[in-house]
Amino acid sequence: MSFRCGIIGLPNAGKTTIFNALTANQAEVASYPFSTIAPNTGVVPIPDPRLTRLGELLKPQKLTPAAIEFVDVAGLIQGASKGEGLGNQFLAAIREVDLLVHVVRCFGDGACPHPLSALDPVRDVEVVETELILADLEILERQRSKLEKRAKAGDKAAAAALNSVLKAESGLNRGVWVRDLGLAPGDLEHLQDTPLLTLKPCLFVANLNEDEFQGGHHYQSLLALAANRRAPVVPILGKLEAELQEFSPQERAEFLADLALTEAGITRLVRESSRLLGLVTFYTIVGTEVRAWTVPEGTPAPKAAGKVHSDMEKGFIRVEVMSFADLDRLGSPAKVKEAGRLHVEGKDYLVQDGEILLFRFQR
Repeated sequence: MSFRCGIIGLPNAGKTTIFNALTANQAEVASYPFSTIAPNTGVVPIPDPRLTRLGELLKPQKLTPAAIEFVDVAGLIQGASKGEGLGNQFLAAIREVDLLVHVVRCFGDGACPHPLSALDPVRDVEVVETELILADLEILERQRSKLEKRAKAGDKAAAAALNSVLKAESGLNRGVWVRDLGLAPGDLEHLQDTPLLTLKPCLFVANLNEDEFQGGHHYQSLLALAANRRAPVVPILGKLEAELQEFSPQERAEFLADLALTEAGITRLVRESSRLLGLVTFYTIVGTEVRAWTVPEGTPAPKAAGKVHSDMEKGFIRVEVMSFADLDRLGSPAKVKEAGRLHVEGKDYLVQDGEILLFRFQR
């Protein structure tokens, strides 16, 4: 199962355009609000130069990259937390994702009217974030009501959980996302079963045209806001990159070079999403396939084995480990073993980024 990123933002911010650039799909793009009703979903390979190098070294018949799933949901408007527009549907869809990708429009276009009349990226961000905060406060209010009754009846566990909920509520009422409150691990544990939107990692996508990309003030205002929030910003020429999907890789590279870009914005978006999710990549060599997998940092070897197949986790015995750096330097798994660079680990071993793993398990 891949990790999921929810593409959020105001109507007409360019969410579906970015989604099409990511997935090379043709989801409907329109100049009116709510052209996206049912969420669009696409699975996007994670760019991985190490996997390409493994293909050169091992020459497998099949190279399979790891992937992230992107979900393009209906645009959010003011009042969404109270059901305005497609608010209830929007909020239900994004509660299920692991990362929020907030698309912010930074360009003017008379053919595509702004839902709030004038273009103002900072205000647009605040409108969306206010609705997320209000939606979380509504959930926490219901949670607090239940916990207060149990705490009054002498339930100590409920009293501890209530204290954590009150801390989260206090922060949200000050406009601070729960993830930025610096809560103790115990508080986060009490909140883990509450589907809070403001606990999710979030990045901004600045949806630009070419003029704005060259230093327009709308883009600069978003950069200043993001710096204050300590949130990453990925600039993307959304319309251009969606159109480039129809060209060959060489033609795309030439277009990007003309703009002094070494890679597409969507490539950086996928990589940055993976980083914010705290993922590490490991590789397996099985038969004629070399495959990349992603797991959260700190994943024990048996859990990583379960990513490949549930039987491997259930019957896990040990894992044979070599690093990508050693394989790249020495040229083959056999030479890595001969050099004494292959090591064997047990159930407590935590998988590290860039390792090639061979799981031994009881069938």
